[in-house]
Amino acid sequence: MNNKNYIESSLELHLFFDRIMKEHSFFIEVAFTEKNDNLKKVANNFQMAFSNIQNRIINLANGNINTNTLMANDIVTNNTLNAERKTSELSGVNIDQNLTIKEMNLKPGNISVSEMLLNNIHTINRETLSLIEQLIQFKTDILNQVLNCKMFTTNYPLLIQHITNEARMYHDLLSKIENREQITNEYLYKQELFWNNIMKEHAEFIRGLLDPTEKSLIVTANDFADKYEAILNSQNLNRLTDASLKETIDFRNFKVVGEEAILNCKLKSIIIPLLADHIVREANHFIKLLRKYHNIPTPY
Repeated sequence: MNNKNYIESSLELHLFFDRIMKEHSFFIEVAFTEKNDNLKKVANNFQMAFSNIQNRIINLANGNINTNTLMANDIVTNNTLNAERKTSELSGVNIDQNLTIKEMNLKPGNISVSEMLLNNIHTINRETLSLIEQLIQFKTDILNQVLNCKMFTTNYPLLIQHITNEARMYHDLLSKIENREQITNEYLYKQELFWNNIMKEHAEFIRGLLDPTEKSLIVTANDFADKYEAILNSQNLNRLTDASLKETIDFRNFKVVGEEAILNCKLKSIIIPLLADHIVREANHFIKLLRKYHNIPTPY
């Protein structure tokens, strides 16, 4: 991996995952009861730490990121700012919306490799690897407490495991970039299976967080879970990517409609607006990966 690819891959990965990790910490914080007020503060500290990295990466990425990355809608969507505003209002937890505005205003450009930029990226990568490791341990400790009936949280145990797995994927990818490793076809296949499973679990979470009266949407969410289950069990590797892409575009569109309904108070659920936007961005990220690594033309 040459210097240009190292910079580009680092920036692209951080722009997506730093926000994801920050939001995971928010979801953990608001799910605790007052008994675990000390852990609420720990979760909030993680939000601040990832916000700091996010801000530094945004500054480095401006003019150093390609158009396709900005157009993929996995950094921010058209609804992210509104989702943050509404979520902050509902939860009482401050969310730095200035970072979202800065990301919305990012400009594309060709990377100008310099010793200073390389050093800045290297420093952030090393700091982030350490921070992710701490977050993984925090999430793992919470899950163990919940599974041993020593803690209550409104997050499903599977959701805690789910967000821990995403943190591990971030750490794994960032480690490969920092070690200048090339991504193999075998690893691309592993990523595809990983994100198909993430999408399946999203469908299961949506199904469980919808109000019981939203019967048709519950059925639709369950259908998506079943379809991803079938993809994961498929033995036809040659058609796996086509099936993954088609299903995820359909699922992303379903999520977008759901998010807009939540933002407009037209859907009954216990899905907070930022979570709705979060899972839209993750679907967009999977779509971007499938198109990028399998040379599938983008619509923009």
